[in-house]
Amino acid sequence: MFNFLNSLIGRKPQPVKAQVEIYTWQTCPYCIRAKMLLQWKGVKFIEYKIDGDGAARVRMAERANGRRTVPQIFINHQHIGGCDDLYALDRQGQLDPLLMQSAEGAA
Repeated sequence: MFNFLNSLIGRKPQPVKAQVEIYTWQTCPYCIRAKMLLQWKGVKFIEYKIDGDGAARVRMAERANGRRTVPQIFINHQHIGGCDDLYALDRQGQLDPLLMQSAEGAA
């Protein structure tokens, strides 16, 4: 859908090199909002749907420095935070540079 919208308005997102991972619940509005921003930017992300999976939530919290809310987002294995954190990075102009780094170059 976003590719279609981008083509209508003549927007061409930059190619994303980063590895992006997001832990979600299917009906979480913040998860949906975070995924929409990533999709708008042309990001192909790895989604871990953890609805009702306690073990997956524990793994997520271990990676996310104890944070147990969803979404939790990682770019090149670096914990970014949740939806509000993702949008804040975008507003500050810091998200696009992160997305342009390859996973190998960011390590």
